[in-house]
Amino acid sequence: MTATVRTPAASRPNPQKKNILIQRLARAPWWLLLLAILVILFVTRVSDQHPYPVVWNAVKQGIWVTIRVSLIAYAVAMLLALIVAMMRRSKNPVIYQIVTLYVESVRGIPTLVLVYYMALAAIPKVIQLGNDFGEWLTWVNITVTLTDDAVYHVTFQGIGRTLQNFGVRDFPNEYRAIIGLAISYSAFLSEIFRAGIESIDVGQHEAARSLGMTRWQVMRLIVLPQAVRVVIPPLANDFIAMLKESSLVSILGVEDITRQGQTYAASTFTFFQVYNVVALTYLVLTLSLSMLVKLLELYMHRGRKRA
Repeated sequence: MTATVRTPAASRPNPQKKNILIQRLARAPWWLLLLAILVILFVTRVSDQHPYPVVWNAVKQGIWVTIRVSLIAYAVAMLLALIVAMMRRSKNPVIYQIVTLYVESVRGIPTLVLVYYMALAAIPKVIQLGNDFGEWLTWVNITVTLTDDAVYHVTFQGIGRTLQNFGVRDFPNEYRAIIGLAISYSAFLSEIFRAGIESIDVGQHEAARSLGMTRWQVMRLIVLPQAVRVVIPPLANDFIAMLKESSLVSILGVEDITRQGQTYAASTFTFFQVYNVVALTYLVLTLSLSMLVKLLELYMHRGRKRA
């Protein structure tokens, strides 16, 4: 008998795999490649033509101001948001209603209006009240008698005069803009923090309390470390949004990217060239941060899979 050798059948192409490959190619970030090509063409072919080098020298002076305002405002906003989020979980109805009123009111006001209000209305009013309080302090004289021979007179004239002489112009517009941005974003970030805290299983709260831990210890040691991993991606996306909205501070004369561009364009009437550079600068900053956020999300997603 002769053994018959069967040759393996030719493998047939799998149409399902082919469709998946086509879908992946279709979803690939080709737009990013196209945008990178356009930026490279602009930098290599156009940026050396007059007046782009001069425009860039003017605009780049505001990059650090934009980054500084965004970082400080966002740090303050996160601190306020965390406090507000924890207060909204309070069982005290008065605290809950007051904090909810703050969140809903701030979320209902446009950021531009809120920056205007804080810079031109609220902060000057607070300074005026401080002046009045300082004037009152200069008249305060407290007598402290310890013994018949130990009589002390306590005055607050130094503090009072300092408050009385502090003017509206002594408070820089950059700080006012930071306060306005921080308050505006604190309301939105508080909802992110609250959602992250509430995503933690209630059973962990109960187990920790049964071990004798206080509510603060449960929040600090059990809940917040887990909630932070949940809220980091949306917080990073909101920072990118704040970086873009930081251009609003230019209305107060803060020398950020937008303000530098406005000043140069108004003096040279090169609006097209100036705003090309301004828009491209913001685009590079935001897209760079977006790519970092994507990498962060992938890293955290892999960490969850391993866990």
